[in-house]
Amino acid sequence: MCAMVTRSPKAARSPRPEELTASGGLDGWFEITKRGSTLAREVRGGLVTFFTMAYIIALNPLIIGTATDKNGLLLSGQPKLDAAGVVIGANVGASIAMVAAATALVAGMMTILMGVYGRFPLGLATGLGLNALLAYVIAPKLTWPQAMGLVVWEGIIITVLVLTGFRRAVFRAVPRSLRTGISVGIGLFIAFIGFVDAGFVRKPLGPTPVELGINGSLTGWPIAVFVIGLFLLILLFVRRAKGAMLIAIIAATALGVAVEAVLHLGARVGTENPTGWALNVPALSAFTAPDLSLIGRVDLFGAFVGVDASVVLGLVLLVFSLLLADFFDTMGTVVAVGAEGDLLDQAGNPPRVQEILVVDSIAAMAGGLGSVSSNTSYIESAAGVGEGARTGLASVVTGVAFLLSLFLAPLVNMVPSEAAATVLVFVGFLMMSQVTHVDWEDPEEGIPAFLTMVLMPFTYSITVGIGAGFVTYVAIKLFKGKAREVHPLMYVVSGLFAIYFVQGLILGLIS
Repeated sequence: MCAMVTRSPKAARSPRPEELTASGGLDGWFEITKRGSTLAREVRGGLVTFFTMAYIIALNPLIIGTATDKNGLLLSGQPKLDAAGVVIGANVGASIAMVAAATALVAGMMTILMGVYGRFPLGLATGLGLNALLAYVIAPKLTWPQAMGLVVWEGIIITVLVLTGFRRAVFRAVPRSLRTGISVGIGLFIAFIGFVDAGFVRKPLGPTPVELGINGSLTGWPIAVFVIGLFLLILLFVRRAKGAMLIAIIAATALGVAVEAVLHLGARVGTENPTGWALNVPALSAFTAPDLSLIGRVDLFGAFVGVDASVVLGLVLLVFSLLLADFFDTMGTVVAVGAEGDLLDQAGNPPRVQEILVVDSIAAMAGGLGSVSSNTSYIESAAGVGEGARTGLASVVTGVAFLLSLFLAPLVNMVPSEAAATVLVFVGFLMMSQVTHVDWEDPEEGIPAFLTMVLMPFTYSITVGIGAGFVTYVAIKLFKGKAREVHPLMYVVSGLFAIYFVQGLILGLIS
């Protein structure tokens, strides 16, 4: 996909010579001038990406830090419940703190590696969806070290696929119409994430799947902070203000801190306190030293020892699920971020794609070794690219911010999801512009692209959207007698997706 993307006028304008402050080795390595960027843009873009991703430091511990394995133990190795079945708050709190520290450390190291080696403006951290699969499907069948061992195996397999060229070959085999559908679908998906994170869209108690705010009304200060921040971002954007996204995040955060200091709204927990803050309460908390004792708690072979063949097959399918989700989430993310930054070549491929995929594969292994679940590329990186980031230097900035968050967690936790969500929604608008580059007059191209776009937000899964597009594209071509127009790898990948879609049925038959 080589379509131009609507971006802020500031981001699209070529920099003046006096703006190109990066020079020498730094400029040569990251190609800052060549990609039409500046040092200031890269720093701003890297910080914007960090602030839109920082929620994972708070959210990942709530998912895997509070879940138990088959023995009823938390990641820390401590029990979650006492003999009377009551939650042990101290144990859960310690587990959450350990996961938060490890999450920030692994995300920082992998994002810096992406910047220095991949030289692409991508942030990496624990993958949402992947961590939920690990916490709620895999861990209950195994011990936590064994579950993390499966994550490491998934990363090893993906790395082998990259080094043999298979992953890059699949990347290049995808037709342009599907690549466009992937980018637009991801734009809709992250906009939906933004609306949900802000509480602007919620799941109601009634029959409808979602609704506006609380009972169809925009009620509560957190939603007000989101709306004010979003309108501020829009006004700054149309006025061509530099740093519009970062300014909006900081301003909305400052407003949130002031509101919380006066009204003490607290957190929204499930259906309780519906007008509270969704993820981070914007208030300064106490500084604590990071606990990194989770690093290296991995059992690579324990899951496969002393079990029958049907159990092993089930574990293989679970690894396959992790692999497929990680594999194609990354492909969609890289294409979408590259399109947003106008970094794709005429064939729709990003620069240094092999290096990008190598880092992403290593990140999957690092996530398992760090006991934080598979790390992967984040579509929120498009927010930093929308702010002007074009090179790996922005990723270095993002990674350093993650490492600093190990010690500055109270400052990071001041940014409520309602403030960061403004950027996610706005980036959805920026990415939506590519929809005109699908040939809607040709149903062979339009229908797969459409399914790819809509199923990402409707199923809350990038992988499902991509899989539906692939399978439909191949099926239509076969039905039309155009089998030779389909790249052989598309048949392989579509077959794998077909297995992915019915994995529940397969597991049911072998259990």
